Amino acid sequence: MNKINELFESARGRKLLSLYFCAGCPTADGTADTLRALQRRGIDMVEVGIPFSDPMADGPVIQDAATKALKNGMSLGKIFAQLKAVKDEISIPLVLMGYLNPILQYGIEPFCRSCVESGVAGAIIPDLPFKDYLETIKPVADRHGVRIIMLITPETSDERIRFIDEHTDGFIYMVSSAATTGAQKLFDEKKQEYFRRINAMGLRNPRMIGFGISNRQTLESSQANAAGAIIGSKFVTLLNESRNADEALDRLFEALSR
Repeated sequence: MNKINELFESARGRKLLSLYFCAGCPTADGTADTLRALQRRGIDMVEVGIPFSDPMADGPVIQDAATKALKNGMSLGKIFAQLKAVKDEISIPLVLMGYLNPILQYGIEPFCRSCVESGVAGAIIPDLPFKDYLETIKPVADRHGVRIIMLITPETSDERIRFIDEHTDGFIYMVSSAATTGAQKLFDEKKQEYFRRINAMGLRNPRMIGFGISNRQTLESSQANAAGAIIGSKFVTLLNESRNADEALDRLFEALSR
């Protein structure tokens, strides 16, 4: 069974926490140590960012991380090599998050094959048109057992959400707002209404809420309205500042308690 599916089946009501970091930032060779630290400290799932020169869904923190990673010489091929080297050590689900252009350049078939060879359970591709997913990528990904995770936002219609739910597997990435990534101090009533609307739909797939989670209020609100929370910009900021994953986690957990 795919590790993403295993995670959600085994959680049994326990609220999950997933973290994002950009491979190649702050250092070119830090991916393995960061993953070891995240697993050791109890993080349930990790999104490994593929750096790209035009990350249009991301805010300044992740844009800056991608720029640093590219300057450090990071590429999709190097990411796969780094992940393959620690495949036998990392048991938590790994999800690659990146834009379509580098994946197309790598090749859809080779990408999915490399995911399997390096222990990657799924991929999030924010700029992937759903039609292209259904016609081109899904058949290849399904053959390799790789889950392609789709995003929904407050602007996504109920009809499209149900269509996504019907044609995907693993989980649905529930973006907290239509804005780019970045820490927020609170989720206001408008976001809470969005969460309640999706809860009432009774979707087949579990959901993880991401974008803006940086403190106790946003974490608890996310975990109360979905299977768990995804934290990106806050952890990326702390990792860049400390250049040590354990220290960054200490500071993150402290921030999430306030």
